[in-house]
Amino acid sequence: MALENFTQPQYHSRPTDLSGGLQGLYSMVHSFLGLVQPNTFPADLLTRLIQYKAKITNPEVYKEVLLYEAGFLACIVIGLLFIILVPLVGLCFCCCRCCGRCGGLMYQKQGKNTDCKRRTFFVTLLAVTTILLAGNICAYISNHHISQSVSGSFSTLNNTMDNLHLFLHSIPQEIDVIIDSSSMPLNQANQSLQDIGQTLGNKIKNQLGGRINAALDRAEHLFNAISFVEKELQTVNDSRSYLQQLQKELDQNLTIVRDDINKTLQECGRPCQNVSVERLEPGANLTAIPDVSRPLQLLAKLTNSNPNDTIAKARKILADIPKNVSEQTKTVVSEAQAHLQRVKNETEDSRGNFSILGTLENISTFMNDIINVASNYEADIVTYDGYRWIVGFCLCCLVLVIIVFNVLGLLFGALGLDPQVMPTKRSCLSDTGGNFFMASIGFSFLFSWLLMLLVLLMFLVGGSTYTLVCRPWASGHLLQFLDTPGLFPEFNLTRLLQLNSSSVNLSSMYKNCENNAPLWSTLHLDEIIHLDEILNISKYTQNVNSTLKKINVSLGSTDLLSDEQKRLLQELGTEDGLLNLNFDSALEQINQNLTKQDLSALATELEQLAEKLSIDDPSKEKLKQHANELKKIQDWINITFDPEMQVLKSSIRNLQASVPKIPELVNSTLTQINNTQIFLTQRIEEIVKNETLAFVNTLLGFFELYMDWAKSTIKGEVGRCGPAAWAVDSVNTVICSWIVDSLNAFWFSLGWCTIFLLPSIILAVRLAKFYRIMHMDDYYVDDVMESMELSRPPSMFKIPRAELKE
Repeated sequence: MALENFTQPQYHSRPTDLSGGLQGLYSMVHSFLGLVQPNTFPADLLTRLIQYKAKITNPEVYKEVLLYEAGFLACIVIGLLFIILVPLVGLCFCCCRCCGRCGGLMYQKQGKNTDCKRRTFFVTLLAVTTILLAGNICAYISNHHISQSVSGSFSTLNNTMDNLHLFLHSIPQEIDVIIDSSSMPLNQANQSLQDIGQTLGNKIKNQLGGRINAALDRAEHLFNAISFVEKELQTVNDSRSYLQQLQKELDQNLTIVRDDINKTLQECGRPCQNVSVERLEPGANLTAIPDVSRPLQLLAKLTNSNPNDTIAKARKILADIPKNVSEQTKTVVSEAQAHLQRVKNETEDSRGNFSILGTLENISTFMNDIINVASNYEADIVTYDGYRWIVGFCLCCLVLVIIVFNVLGLLFGALGLDPQVMPTKRSCLSDTGGNFFMASIGFSFLFSWLLMLLVLLMFLVGGSTYTLVCRPWASGHLLQFLDTPGLFPEFNLTRLLQLNSSSVNLSSMYKNCENNAPLWSTLHLDEIIHLDEILNISKYTQNVNSTLKKINVSLGSTDLLSDEQKRLLQELGTEDGLLNLNFDSALEQINQNLTKQDLSALATELEQLAEKLSIDDPSKEKLKQHANELKKIQDWINITFDPEMQVLKSSIRNLQASVPKIPELVNSTLTQINNTQIFLTQRIEEIVKNETLAFVNTLLGFFELYMDWAKSTIKGEVGRCGPAAWAVDSVNTVICSWIVDSLNAFWFSLGWCTIFLLPSIILAVRLAKFYRIMHMDDYYVDDVMESMELSRPPSMFKIPRAELKE
């Protein structure tokens, strides 16, 4: 029974960082805000304010708030001073220049360090302009990132909510899968009961079959050997009778031929006196072949007892065990299947014990409301963000105009200035460069206060959001603050989730869900769901167990061999029994020649003798006739005796090889048969009982395996709440990493540009005089150390005249 682990649903990917190479800028902003607000999250103060235990108008609370916000207050003061003083300074600067002060007089005194000063101001203003350009680029990119963040936040919110919906919907589905998986042990148990003949019957059969089949196989081997011996004995017996009959016929033939030859030899007289036929008689004594009729009778009785049928019946009884078990357990199986159906119904009813799943629907409904509200405002937010982008772009363009004026001033001034030309005769290109500097100064005074005002407002919003929300969110202090008991009475997590544990809070849930822990350990569900009681194995299976214990299987008696067969085998197995046959003398006689005198040699001798006689001698034809008769007898011997003698020899040798093994084989087989019979008599009931108990335990093991799997799965796999933590992280990413960081980077970049407008103003004022056309000349000669005034100023100006020094 294979119970598979759960696979996690396919969630949308989490949002990624949109810093776009501005991570260094974000780090600078975070460091700056860390200097502005080094204090930790004011959890105690906010708790007292939210719970109305303290009022903001209380002097102590007011002082505490001001002390906490000291860094922001200092920045606000600096920003307000900038907003107020820069326009005032610009106004005074403009008035002074109109009065010929503050560099308004179009006169530049020449000295030996004039070129060095110009170059120094040029390089410094170029560096400041480069810094302004870098800040303006960062501001433009940050402004674009804000729009990207706002437009992408809705799709991210939808993906996050989809993940949460998928997560919440997967929990009941996982519980349903666990409960539905109970059908696996039920079906397995039901199938085992239906196939009880194969399951239990085969086990009993295997337990008994090993020894029974071994004994029966050995008995079959014995009877095959006995059948072989019986066949060979029968062959010996038949050959013995046949050969003895042939030997009598041979003896008669030899006697007649011998008498005829002797008569012819006597008639022949002296020429035939050297031929002798006294040894013309049978040579082998075939009566020496032992009589095997009695062993054959014993073996015939054993064969007639039909031992193969006895063995076949024993094998059939063994093979029919599954069928007998199935027939004898029909009632018990039917009753057990009824209990299994009740177990299935009770398991289905256990869904109601997971009532906490109903609260997930409330959470899902709440999330749907959030999505609907966000969708209603999406179009307006995107529209207003478009307006915001335009404003931000215009602000970046204002700074860019000042940068362009500085760059044009540096470019035209550097290209149009000839250091050897008098200030009153500078080129138009050089004068244009100086005028660009003056335009840059004018724009800086006109718009720097507005930039600072907007920077200050965005600083208060973005900086406060970062220090009060994003930074404590990242450090975990925000969740700890929200976990404060009684802070928001309507937001009681344990009451919303119908939990009994007071240790479940947002911090613990987030920490567990961040590690993708299951809901069982995250929400301490063991305090409200008694899983061991719900999934109590004895509660469901005690009726099944008691019913299955009624199984009683009877196999009846099994006789491997009948008593008569055993008696015959015992008689056959005695060492000095009927099979104690000696064929040695028989083989000696069989191996001898069948005639004492060689018939072929005698026939040849008679033919040679006949050739020596005269043609007229009557004995000549008779001798030839006797020779032919001897050849015929020899041919008859070869045709009749030799094949039968070979068959007899082969049978005797086979018997000599197999008969000595029969007693030992008989005795060992009888011993094994008797031992197996005793084993069946004494142990068959115990084996049936043990296998039945093992069968019952196997069925119950299906349920135990399922219950263990269900418990471990519910505790360790169901509702892995990683998506919940990922949702929190996604909201943090969108709000803090996307929107707040981009907003902070925007005002930080604009503030950066606004601050550097001050040195830009100063450097542009000083550098403009080196490029603009002056109204008065000042000539300086280095070698005579004198300065001469070449033209007089109008009467309204009093300029020192040059004097010669000696």
